[in-house]
Amino acid sequence: MKKVSYILAFISLCIFIIIFTSFEKPMFVKMDQSVTNFFYGNKFISAFHYIGNTKVIVATSLILLIVLWLRQRNFRGMLFVLLSIAGGRVLNQIIKNVVDRPRPEMVDQLTSFSFPSGHAMLSLLLLFTIAYLLSEVVVSKKNMVFVWVVAILLTILIGLSRIADNHHYPTDVFAGWTIAYFWFIICVFWYEQRKTKFNKMKK
Repeated sequence: MKKVSYILAFISLCIFIIIFTSFEKPMFVKMDQSVTNFFYGNKFISAFHYIGNTKVIVATSLILLIVLWLRQRNFRGMLFVLLSIAGGRVLNQIIKNVVDRPRPEMVDQLTSFSFPSGHAMLSLLLLFTIAYLLSEVVVSKKNMVFVWVVAILLTILIGLSRIADNHHYPTDVFAGWTIAYFWFIICVFWYEQRKTKFNKMKK
């Protein structure tokens, strides 16, 4: 992982902390209202929430684990997937219960807490984890750029879908993206350290 990724992770953490401590301030409240008004009711964007559904995340993660086990015997990769996605899920629930933020008011609203968005967090962790693991086997730089572009675009659209459906405030989504990226880089750092250590032992 390039140094710029770690710099972006630090910036992401800083942004998360700012949102975490300030989302009730007038500036962020106004931003939430403006962004929600812009995206609310967009049916195209709303459709992407299905990709970030918990069942889809779990099913895709299980398929990824099976592929890593059966085709590559990549046990470190399997632990990386669990640490990134399952660990991210635990982190999301811990933060939700600490912040205790109600969701936006609407009929038939979800009852779980709002901050940060689970869809935004877990979709980023799943898609970035898949893209990262593919980067180990895909030789073509052009194809790898395509994979990462798709992963980033889907992450953005899934997060925005929660705003379009009014299930989350925009600050919930932004916070989900930033803390998820920070957690992802921590997981990558662990994975690469273990991989380096294993390669040294083989020599």
